[in-house]
Amino acid sequence: MNSTTSSSPDFTEIQAAARQLLAGELVAFPTETVYGLGADAENVSAIQKIYAAKGRPSNHPVIVHVAPGADLYYWAHSIPPEAWRLIECFWPGPLTLILPRAAHIPAEVAGGQDSVGIRCPSHPVAQALLSEFSRLKGNHGGVAAPSANRFGRISPTRAQHVRAEFQDVGTSPLTVLDGGAAEVGIESTIVDLSRVGAAGASTISVLRPGHISVAQLENVLNCSLAVAGSQSSEVPRVSGSLKAHYAPTTPLHLLDREQLLLTARNGTEQKAAVLGFGQAPDWLDPSLTWISLSDDPVRFAHDLYSLLRKVDNQSFEALYIEHPPEASQWSAVTDRIRRAAAAFN
Repeated sequence: MNSTTSSSPDFTEIQAAARQLLAGELVAFPTETVYGLGADAENVSAIQKIYAAKGRPSNHPVIVHVAPGADLYYWAHSIPPEAWRLIECFWPGPLTLILPRAAHIPAEVAGGQDSVGIRCPSHPVAQALLSEFSRLKGNHGGVAAPSANRFGRISPTRAQHVRAEFQDVGTSPLTVLDGGAAEVGIESTIVDLSRVGAAGASTISVLRPGHISVAQLENVLNCSLAVAGSQSSEVPRVSGSLKAHYAPTTPLHLLDREQLLLTARNGTEQKAAVLGFGQAPDWLDPSLTWISLSDDPVRFAHDLYSLLRKVDNQSFEALYIEHPPEASQWSAVTDRIRRAAAAFN
């Protein structure tokens, strides 16, 4: 899949990309979280192309992206009041809602489940593409789009990341709409509302942390939410929920501060990079490379995947990264780093 690109796409390029989606082809596009690899969410063969390109298991659901003002009842057969409250506060934005899937929506987009993940992104290029595609589909178009990377690897936050990821896959050109660097830098928060019934909000859970925090969600819903530590038979499977995910090719090790500084002092038998908070200590073993991490969780999230891609391309044999603080505002990036490191445990 050799890639062609569009820099700051104009409406003509948006229209062409929308027609490609309508024809069953894949299009990579920016969102405020990460870049997505998109296909017509109602075209089974197009959805299967996503799975094939990524090497993604077919039972691992993808998220349907919709334009602002989309008819959500086209996608979900029921929508609880709690969902509308979250939509009012956080859409367009980095929030995915898991809702009961409408019967006519292909099971393939949901990994065979009876629920579906829906999101309305805020990136202007994504909104333009989704709006034009919806128009072509009679105002009911949605784009299924997981992150535009090989399954389990680092998510792309720039168009060049997508090009690097798919430069040698298949033979058909992949259109990549270039919308600059992703503003958020990590995937959306996912909230499961597919089981809300008589029990009300007690059945709502956060299945993936993200830029929108649990505290923000609870403030809007005026209740406490469950936070899923791992997937079980009681909650839907969702994107990014596997123990090992978001991983570089270079072995990544997550260490607490004491372990990290001990490694930094003693060195290793490998060419390694140490990713830690603050400046490099004066006594850093000369065989190691120290890379400073931001102490701002928002900036950290924005930079994380780009940083991992950068160090992954520098011929290191190992990466050692410091565990973020335990505070709640760090939960989303901690989740991503733990899953990335789990690929090597």
